[in-house]
Amino acid sequence: MMRYINTGEFDSEVLNQRGVVIVDFYATWCGPCKMLTPVLESIDNEMENIKVVKVDIDESRRLAMNYGIQSVPTIKIFKDGREVVTRVGFQPKETLENIIQMIM
Repeated sequence: MMRYINTGEFDSEVLNQRGVVIVDFYATWCGPCKMLTPVLESIDNEMENIKVVKVDIDESRRLAMNYGIQSVPTIKIFKDGREVVTRVGFQPKETLENIIQMIM
């Protein structure tokens, strides 16, 4: 199940996890972010061993700054706690699935 996390949860939910974690840096006022949410929910429900979390950049500003988030949505994919892929803007489901398959 997709979770909404904040700065205090980031290490335990992303950096200390084994496997693939998709982090969606988003804002509640962002139209493309709203379009991306059902795509990520679908991936989260359909792909095994994938964890999806969302980080609100307005609530977790320091975290967003630490990861160089300059526009939303920004998706960062981590594998075994290391950042391996970054994509900015809306991403179709097929694109994300292909990226995930390549890094698994």
